[in-house]
Amino acid sequence: QVQLVESGGGLVQTGGSLTLSCAASGRTFSTLSMGWFRQVPGKEREFVAVISEDGRSTNYAESVQGRFTIHRDNPKNTVYLEMNSLRLEDTALYYCAAGDEMAYIYGTFTDWGRGTQVFVSS
Repeated sequence: QVQLVESGGGLVQTGGSLTLSCAASGRTFSTLSMGWFRQVPGKEREFVAVISEDGRSTNYAESVQGRFTIHRDNPKNTVYLEMNSLRLEDTALYYCAAGDEMAYIYGTFTDWGRGTQVFVSS
């Protein structure tokens, strides 16, 4: 089982930037696909971004393409989500997720953090 702890959320104005971090422990980080998801009250959790275990491949939701960047530091067991040009609709609870190498393709994430809240204000 992988333990995941997100940080970096907060309040930001529209057009601003935030970087979220997710620290992982419990398994060899370099064997894990990592993803970011988000959820707002009353809606289903939605995919934001995913990165392969070696960091060479990434994929994004269309809604964040070109604004968000996912990257990882394997020696530090940490994955990041850089968020730029934030919009009101980016307000959500952001979750980090981990899975095996197939999770990058199939979205089969097995471990989840508790989330970090992002508020975007006008």
